[in-house]
Amino acid sequence: MDGKLLKGSFAAGCIALLFLIIGYQTAVFIHSTSIAKIAANRDKPDTVFLVAGPAEGNLETRSGASSPSSKAIRERLGPRKVETFRFNPNTASIEELERLGFSLKQAQTIDNYRKKGGRYRRKADFAKSFVVADSVYRRLEPYIDIPLLDLNLADSAAFDALPGIGAYYAKQLVIYRQALGGAYSFKEQIMEIYRFDKERYDALSDLICLAPEHILAYPLWELPADSLRKHPYISDWRVANAIVMFRQNNPSTNWSIEALLRSSIITEAQAASLSRIKIKEPIKE
Repeated sequence: MDGKLLKGSFAAGCIALLFLIIGYQTAVFIHSTSIAKIAANRDKPDTVFLVAGPAEGNLETRSGASSPSSKAIRERLGPRKVETFRFNPNTASIEELERLGFSLKQAQTIDNYRKKGGRYRRKADFAKSFVVADSVYRRLEPYIDIPLLDLNLADSAAFDALPGIGAYYAKQLVIYRQALGGAYSFKEQIMEIYRFDKERYDALSDLICLAPEHILAYPLWELPADSLRKHPYISDWRVANAIVMFRQNNPSTNWSIEALLRSSIITEAQAASLSRIKIKEPIKE
């Protein structure tokens, strides 16, 4: 009888010890998880929006309340380490945004904005995001790298994304580039498109560029008359044919825009326009 009682007590003790171990491990896990959560949010607590006064829409922001124990843990852990590196806010991954100092929730907010079609065209657009604090923007502003749109590489969809363009002008930008011989030579050239005024240009001029390596030299001294007449700066069969005849009757060393003007083949306006574009040098005889 005593043996049975001893065995029963031993089994009960083992079960109690097992529950004690499980309870201890659970407590350690919960404690570690809590600290990890506090550590993850120590620099970027959730933001609470409060109505400040009777006027509707009058908001102020306050960081979420923290218990004394949470504050003590944050102080013990120290500030979360963040990195600074060049990034494009339109393409940076959630992980990269976290490395830059954003909380997971903030990074997901930025990503959701992009997934819904949102785009940061300028650095200032990123600063306007409600999850980007002024202090964070000041730190990251030198590292924000939003590529400019190259007029000679963009398709109609890329043009359409520019402010004030839309489907019509996006198509015209491609068509006019083709008419110029496949490339723009200077940014202001897009204002030569019908009704593309300076106001529209000024609204996007800081978003576009022309990389020198993508500016094609127009082969003025090589094309036949039926191709020359398609260029907007020539656009006349008689002028195009006269240029071809000039080439046939003069050595290549004499070929120049000034020579065409002196020969009254082109007007002063045409000479001024042709002088602004990149023209392929004639092969010297």
